[in-house]
Amino acid sequence: MIQLTKDNFKSEVEEHDGLVVIDLYADWCGPCKMLAPTVEALEREMPDVKFAKVNVDSEMEIAKMFKVTSIPMIALVRDNTFLDMSVGYVPKQTLENLINEYR
Repeated sequence: MIQLTKDNFKSEVEEHDGLVVIDLYADWCGPCKMLAPTVEALEREMPDVKFAKVNVDSEMEIAKMFKVTSIPMIALVRDNTFLDMSVGYVPKQTLENLINEYR
């Protein structure tokens, strides 16, 4: 999974043609650690979707861009347009359904 930074955000997200699922997390966040295996499993199951992650503690500019107030947060972006989000821990099926709405 791609680790997004302010240096690669433009090339990996803004200029990407297609859906990007972004996992905004922090290393100290328990629910983020619980959600990570789900996101990794969906990445393996959805090769047509780009998955990336952002550590909100080290990439505060990106966190501000998405107006992160609670984590984990999953943001969906296509063609440099914010589409939707999920906040907090959710079951795999819930996240899969959300992503499938925009595939």
